Amino acid sequence: MIGRLIPPFAAALLLVVATTPAGANEAPARDSRFALEIRKASKVMLVKAGDHIERRFAVAVGSGGAGDKQRVGDNKTPVGVYRVVGFRANSAYHYFIQIGYPNIKDAFQGLKNQIISQREFDRIVSALKTGDVPPQNTALGGSIGIHGIGEMTPDRLTIHQHIDWTHGCIALTNNEVMDLTRYVRVGTRVLITD
Repeated sequence: MIGRLIPPFAAALLLVVATTPAGANEAPARDSRFALEIRKASKVMLVKAGDHIERRFAVAVGSGGAGDKQRVGDNKTPVGVYRVVGFRANSAYHYFIQIGYPNIKDAFQGLKNQIISQREFDRIVSALKTGDVPPQNTALGGSIGIHGIGEMTPDRLTIHQHIDWTHGCIALTNNEVMDLTRYVRVGTRVLITD
């Protein structure tokens, strides 16, 4: 009956919302003392403890400009609520803090816009409900996170300070990304706004 009244993608979202406890689509934070807030337009990252701003960092974001990430290769930084899902040393960009992109909102938009299939949508939702890393190999893209700039040359530092240069990630200097690791754990909440 639902399928006749609303499109299948909307029925799928209603099913997820109706059967998912509040907050269950994101892994619970082990250390909920700090949260990150990234404001793309003002190129700033705030480390917050409740309403208190503990640290402030200048950032570079995706070269794709304003708006939400929609697919692989658009070079946009996603907009929404995410969680830290892992850490990787020896990254090409010095150090990498991965966030759980795509989230349910991203998956729903991808399904609605026929960028991903119902099966891919279901896999993303299932992973998020169990606190796992969502699939990283769909047309929505993956491997989004916070990282350094790699080799610290004067040219790279100048570019970092003046241009949004990433493929959709959030970039700090190498020293800043290492400093950030003092505040984040797997499960730390990450809010990204336009």
